[in-house]
Amino acid sequence: MTTTTPRRFTDEPDPRRAADAFRRLRALPEGEEKQRLRGALLEAWLPMARRLASRYRERGEQYEDLCQVAALGLVKAIDRYNPDRAGAFESFAVPTVRGEIKRHFRDNTWGLHVPRRVQELRSVVRAALQALAPVTAPRAPTVEELAAHTALPGEDVRRGLEAVHSYRPVSLEALLNPHTPFAVGDRQGAVEPGFALVEDREAVRRALAALPEREKRILYLRFFRSMTQGSIGAELGLSQMHVSRLLNQTCAWVRSQVEDDPAAAPAADPEQESADVPP
Repeated sequence: MTTTTPRRFTDEPDPRRAADAFRRLRALPEGEEKQRLRGALLEAWLPMARRLASRYRERGEQYEDLCQVAALGLVKAIDRYNPDRAGAFESFAVPTVRGEIKRHFRDNTWGLHVPRRVQELRSVVRAALQALAPVTAPRAPTVEELAAHTALPGEDVRRGLEAVHSYRPVSLEALLNPHTPFAVGDRQGAVEPGFALVEDREAVRRALAALPEREKRILYLRFFRSMTQGSIGAELGLSQMHVSRLLNQTCAWVRSQVEDDPAAAPAADPEQESADVPP
């Protein structure tokens, strides 16, 4: 099996001198001299890391951010490289830097949490789309064509296609297309306030049905007829204070039934049989 040696550029250090420098780095004790040599190696190989970062420019990340990630990968390569066990440094560093960049895309640039398997499918399907685009133009490749090209099941191809178009969420303020003033948010349905009211009524229906007739009447007059406590008291022959107490107790009891908390049920009304209660 032949090993492909990474292409060397004129701004990369000489391999022999680099190996000697790394041997010296490993032999030095922790201290200022070791940190100085480590910094010199990082500066010498930084152009290689930046070139690797440039290959990922068209994937939605700022180039300078990618260079920072590539530099982090280079630092890891420098710290892990052993010239007596590995080959040339660039052969060791290139996959380390690339892996750091790919890990950055996988873990930090997705707008939504997507399983790693789906991320891998996206990469495969995206590469297939690019490979088949010149063949199928002007139309896009079909699922069947992508499945044949990638040797993936059709369902996996569909998942990969969904992920291709879901890498970053579209802003609700984004225009539907350049020729219309309408944004994506204009096509979203509004929340119907009546739904919550229906849900609330259904939630309390059984509890209301279990109330005595007087309490039902008080709730009806207060919340459906919008009568004041004084007006309700005048109609039922009760004091305003008694109506207030009955309202609080009844609402608390209904709430306890809806929340399934019988302990919250109100105590018996001490004035229920008082003189101001009509016969």
